[in-house]
Amino acid sequence: MKKEELKMQIAVARGMQPADTVIKNCRIVNVYTGEITEGNLALWNGKIIGIGEYEGKEMVDAKGSYALPGFIDSHIHIESAFVTPEEISRLLVPHGATTIIADPHEIVNVCGIDGMNYMLDAAENAALDIKYMLPSCVPATPFEHAGAVVDAEAMKDTMKDARVLGLGEYMNYPGILNAEDSDMDKLMVAYENGKLIDGHSPGLSGKDLNAYVGAGVHDDHECSTLEEMKDRLERGMYVLMRQGSACHNLRTLLAGVTPSNSRRCLLCSDDRQPKTIFEEGHLDDHLRICVEEGIDPIIAVQMATLNAAECFRLYDRGAIAPGLRADIVLVKDLKGFEVEKVWVEGKLTAQEGQYLPEVKRCDITPVKGSVHVKDFSAEKLKMNLKSNHVYVIDILPGGVVTGKGTADITRTSDGDFAYDPNADIVKVAVVERHKNTGNVAVGLLRGYGMKSGAVALSIAHDSHNIIAVGVSNEEIAFAVEQLIAQTGGVVISREGKILESMPLPVGGIMSDQTGEWVDQKLTSLHETAYKELSVSREVEPVMTLCFMALPVIPELKLTDMGLFDVTKFEFIPVEAAQ
Repeated sequence: MKKEELKMQIAVARGMQPADTVIKNCRIVNVYTGEITEGNLALWNGKIIGIGEYEGKEMVDAKGSYALPGFIDSHIHIESAFVTPEEISRLLVPHGATTIIADPHEIVNVCGIDGMNYMLDAAENAALDIKYMLPSCVPATPFEHAGAVVDAEAMKDTMKDARVLGLGEYMNYPGILNAEDSDMDKLMVAYENGKLIDGHSPGLSGKDLNAYVGAGVHDDHECSTLEEMKDRLERGMYVLMRQGSACHNLRTLLAGVTPSNSRRCLLCSDDRQPKTIFEEGHLDDHLRICVEEGIDPIIAVQMATLNAAECFRLYDRGAIAPGLRADIVLVKDLKGFEVEKVWVEGKLTAQEGQYLPEVKRCDITPVKGSVHVKDFSAEKLKMNLKSNHVYVIDILPGGVVTGKGTADITRTSDGDFAYDPNADIVKVAVVERHKNTGNVAVGLLRGYGMKSGAVALSIAHDSHNIIAVGVSNEEIAFAVEQLIAQTGGVVISREGKILESMPLPVGGIMSDQTGEWVDQKLTSLHETAYKELSVSREVEPVMTLCFMALPVIPELKLTDMGLFDVTKFEFIPVEAAQ
């Protein structure tokens, strides 16, 4: 700030010059003191200038509504909504979000630092203030081929960017516990730049948790039990309580929130699909849940604002006080948290559910054309099985954990799997799509319900190779070939015809269209899968497949390198021992 600007700020704060905007007749929630006061808020040059009687160039009558600090989502993957940063801004700001802490783990696994730079550039077009964590695990595991390798050396320049707050969720906690040099080097990059380190440590406890926290990891969004939450709070970590589209931990963890520990508790989404946003909201929904579970409304607001600001060292926001960013949310009450107006850095940005700025989009050229498949054909889908007794990936209800099942199947004369319409088993394939390796791995999936056709997609956590299921090699091959032709996304086909598709040109994992378009496409994809292919309605057709290639979630998964037993941490043959 220049001296003349500071002088003017002081003059406005003293009432000697008019403010830009005065929000009058509001009930101001003070997250510092836990009090609610009635009064007026003066905004100038993007900041809160004062609380009291002021004149402004624009006068807004709040009519008794509650003024809250702008909401801060403490951990979210934008890519999980299948939209770009500009679009996530349009979707979230009307629900009170003014800042998000985003981990672009998915796009960086596809496009490397080019993907990170795209996300940084696109965020410049968003009214929402998007702060980033630099993904720590690219590739996520050594058991699959990703689109990039981001080691400590590759991190150095990006970590210096002020828009990057630190290292993203450190999923490879064994690397830290074993003091692997490559992991130590990544931590050193964060240390040397004075940046934070996000955690990801489900199930970690005791001395191992001590070591993990002592290495500088300061928060965790993976708590699913009160015991895990308590362990981390006792060790000084922040606990990010998650309520997303896929994982719902908030209600469970709220039972562990007390007046004594609440200031170390935050709210986060992790993932939030457009459908969830349209039907339930964002952090406004989290706040409603908090109050439903008996949390004091002001403590709930602290968890959505001040706590997150302090956790991520964003000391210019998180409360309503002179000198802070003018990120203000007006809500009707502190129970339903219905958002009426949102100011982001002093600008009215959303009103009655409508995002007011024009949506300007960043050039996606650097992250287009991310599908590179070598020598793919139906021939590569043949299994050449030596036994009828095989392992199958069992879909389990309610999550991304799978079972390691066995089955007796029918083979063709040359040893390939023969689809049986009376058995709920189909072929699943993972096709490497980043480096032209030509890798194709094939396994068997039970519980999907499919009776005809094929589904193929280029969203497969965490490396995002192509994953496809179908009732025959020809059906799978057609779906994969069509997916390659549309440069990624989702394809549902049958008998040589595309029944429905959703192109995702941004890295093969994000659309350049609106959230409404994505929601409509996903709805249509689901209904097509259910009605035309007879996929079980107990299964989410797209999301289920997204996680069938994730070799860090038990028990059996398939990567482009083969069938992987997560509990044994080794590849196994499809044939099972008798």
